[in-house]
Amino acid sequence: MSESSERQRHLIIDEVRRLLAADDTADIVAFVEPLHPSDLADVLEHLEDDERLRVLELIPAPLASDSLAEMEEEEHPAELLAQMEPERIAELFEELADDDAADLIGELEPEEQERVLESVADSDELRELLEYPEDSAGGIMTRELVSVRSTANATEAIDELREHASDREDFYTVFVVDRDARLRGVVTLRDLILASPSTSITELLEDPVAVVPVDMDQEEVGRILSRYNLASIGVVDDEGRLVGRITFDDVIDVVEAETTEDILRFASVSDEEQLRGTTAGAIRSRLPWLAVNTITLSLAALVVWAYKDTIEQLAILAAVMPVIAGLGGNAGTQALAVTIRRIAIAEETAAERWSAVWKELIVGLVNGLLIGGLVALVALALPDTDPVFGGVVMIAMWGNLVVASTLGAFFPIVLERSGIDPAVASSIFVTTFTDLFGFLLLLGLASSFLL
Repeated sequence: MSESSERQRHLIIDEVRRLLAADDTADIVAFVEPLHPSDLADVLEHLEDDERLRVLELIPAPLASDSLAEMEEEEHPAELLAQMEPERIAELFEELADDDAADLIGELEPEEQERVLESVADSDELRELLEYPEDSAGGIMTRELVSVRSTANATEAIDELREHASDREDFYTVFVVDRDARLRGVVTLRDLILASPSTSITELLEDPVAVVPVDMDQEEVGRILSRYNLASIGVVDDEGRLVGRITFDDVIDVVEAETTEDILRFASVSDEEQLRGTTAGAIRSRLPWLAVNTITLSLAALVVWAYKDTIEQLAILAAVMPVIAGLGGNAGTQALAVTIRRIAIAEETAAERWSAVWKELIVGLVNGLLIGGLVALVALALPDTDPVFGGVVMIAMWGNLVVASTLGAFFPIVLERSGIDPAVASSIFVTTFTDLFGFLLLLGLASSFLL
């Protein structure tokens, strides 16, 4: 966000707070009503809970419902909704898209869910959506779609669109279903409008570029929409019945959530930690991974302890060891980042996947030789340094960068093929082995050639 935009946001927040303090109901509504729901959601996230609730109860229901749907999950918009009177809850749910409504209710505890659902006039569809796993196609789809019968002609189809499309969100695809609601294909609006009135829908029918089963993982749904550049995609059940659709704006949210999850996992931070969560929550989330890393790094510490006599006799090794470990860690992280991203977005055969290991091996050999030579030159520039010491440092650095780069590709692939999320555990293994091999090479070679 630019500095001017940030300043403008703070001015809006300050004005909303001033109006709330002045208890100026009419001016509050007049001030926030022109705001886009996303902007108002951002403002609400910077207010106290009682201030948020008051604003949401005062403003028109369409703006309040859209703003709730735009709020970040860690700000607990569903809890705000649950605090409202049943009449207001019903009013807001009347305006919410069913997928947004299901997402909000899904954040609540079962007792709260039931209380909110009792306030909604027609809650059957919401209950059905809540039955799907949150991270599945069914969990992010909406039942609000536009479909026509396969037995209709162009005129009848357009009449159906006029009758049912007015109370739907923007639609990009007209789905064609048979009498049992099974998906038969799609029709473009252009073909439908240009067709003669008596033209049968079956003559205009096209096979959909893709459809997704209701139990498909949301991340895979995102890949399909991205791959085929689709604005929306149909969702079908086990019998091929059309049960909903997923639009690109829903997938944008999914991609953001999955990317955040992968970044946190890559850093060995639990995805349960919220970006704006509490200090206690951060401690609970990170402490187990730090404990695991402490245990694994103890192996490297044992290597250092085993060569304590060597370090006592060659104190300069203590200055070189962090360099070996640090550069090895950086090389491993680079290979990890590329490989995990490759696993996430590329559909490859086993041979293509394993080629990443060979690539990183070559990268490690070349970079290790060059960086090892550079570090050796720096080491030789120190006063009273044995030339053999430079060779030891170069070989140790070279070997460690080869190991780091190779394992940075090897571990994610092995973990993925074992059914383990490579973003979660790879960094711990790579860090441990690069430190272990780096210290072992440096201290072992120093013991053999310098003592």
